[in-house]
Amino acid sequence: MSERKKLVAFTGAGVSAGSGLKTYRDLDGLWTQENHEAVASVTAWHRNREPVLAFWNKVLTNVREAQPNDAHRALADLQDHLDVTVVTQNIDDLHERAGSKRVLHLHGEITKVQGALDPKVVTSTPAHGFRLGDKCARGSQLRPHIVWFGEPVLHLAAAAEAIDAADLFWVIGTSLTVYPAAGLVDLARCAVDKVLINPGFVACERTDFRLVAECATIALPRMAAALTG
Repeated sequence: MSERKKLVAFTGAGVSAGSGLKTYRDLDGLWTQENHEAVASVTAWHRNREPVLAFWNKVLTNVREAQPNDAHRALADLQDHLDVTVVTQNIDDLHERAGSKRVLHLHGEITKVQGALDPKVVTSTPAHGFRLGDKCARGSQLRPHIVWFGEPVLHLAAAAEAIDAADLFWVIGTSLTVYPAAGLVDLARCAVDKVLINPGFVACERTDFRLVAECATIALPRMAAALTG
């Protein structure tokens, strides 16, 4: 039996937008409504924790109410035919809820909390969300397991290894403006079938990628069917 081809799907906020979750940098994105330095930075956390937790509680509520869309499900279904790794900039759990088994969250997961003094102390977010006074096992305040501005991105080495080994590399729903995560796209081998799926503006001209100017919810089911049909 021949070894299954390896697909890496590098996903951004445009994938979850199909589930009703706001992107961050579009004209109506979250960072047009909130000052990210005031709610998503270590400086803000040390200055005043209440507005930080209030913001992420709103995001958490939206994530919990959202459902996986056709793009999430198409990637999960491809696991029956390909060796699929999802490398995502998204902090929601919609890939997992759709059934994806191997998901690397570069920017953290809102469904988890970590100790404020030790980011390695990670557990599930309580049903009540993020609350002042909730402590980790080592006694420090719990905070969202989110990579805030100025903090190191997670799983970079594992993501780089997966992309380097990929036979198919799909970049989906991201404008490629957030670094260092966006720099991962340069690690795909030249001979790999590379596709960029985004209906709107993409920050860089990528002549090595085939551009599919469609929403992920439209493009991915069709592309998955073409691979498996």
